Formats: sequence, structure tokens, C-alpha cells
Amino acid sequence: MASKPKSPEPAPETAPADESKKARRLPPLKTILFAVIGVAVLGGGGFGAYKFLLSGGDTHEATPVKKPSVFVDLPEVLVNLSNTGADRTQYLKVQVVLELPDQQLMQQIQPVMPRVLDTFQTYLRELRPTDLDGSSGLYRLKEELTRRVNAAIAPNKVSAVLFKEIVVQ
Repeated sequence: MASKPKSPEPAPETAPADESKKARRLPPLKTILFAVIGVAVLGGGGFGAYKFLLSGGDTHEATPVKKPSVFVDLPEVLVNLSNTGADRTQYLKVQVVLELPDQQLMQQIQPVMPRVLDTFQTYLRELRPTDLDGSSGLYRLKEELTRRVNAAIAPNKVSAVLFKEIVVQ
């Protein structure tokens, strides 16, 4: 018997099956995503409720009260800047304020204030006009003055050196 040539059978429609597989794959990913988000939200809410009940209803923790800073005005300092062969002499006029953490420190540094002013004078006289260019120059000056003041009043420390006035002529 001669075998009948098999006629090509129509291929089963795989496209709808593939689409249905893709459609089935997406919902589990979405479900997992929603489940993770839901757990995170519920966990956060549960933790918040626990903290609220544990603290007796007071959700604000006691924050330490920060003491206000104390400011000390220093006398105006006028120095000639270091001359690097320029024709005319340039001057620097600076008025500085020290920021102290408390009132007690102000009384402790008053006796060494001449040392602080001497430190300022000797440092400022060595500056060149180019050292004071731009905001970066003033920032470096402020940091250096703070370092020198802290060295002069050690073991005490100032919070900051603030410029009230600075003029280069």
C-alpha cells in the first residue's frame, strides 16, 4: 500500500496561546509588586502605631534645647597688605565678630583677647590682595582666622568667626 502523502496539517494556532501565556505572566508580576508595596505600607503603619502606643501617644521625642550663641565684637583691624612690587600700598580693614557657644566662654577669653588681636594682625599683614579675591578667598580667610583664634584660646573653641565688615583699598 502506497502511503498517502500526508497533507500538511494546519499548524496549531500558537499565537493566541503565546499571548495567553504572556497575559498570564504579567498579572503575577503585578501581584507581587502590589504585595510588596502593600506589605511595606502595612509594616510602616504597624511600626508607627507601635511607636505611638509605646510612647504613650507622644510622638515627639524630647529634643535638647540649644543654648543661644553669644557674639563678641572685636575692634576694627586696619593693616597694609603685603606688597609684591606694586606701586601703591593696599590696605585691609576688617571688623570681626566671634560666635561663642555660651556666655561662660566669653568671660574666659576676655583675658586672652590681646593675644587674639595680635594673631589677627600678624596674619593679616602677610596677606596679598590676590589672597582675598572672590568668595573662596574670603572663605579661606574666615577658616584661617577661626583656626588661629582657637589656637590662641585653647583649650576653648569659638563656633565661628564672622565678618561684620571687610574692605580692601
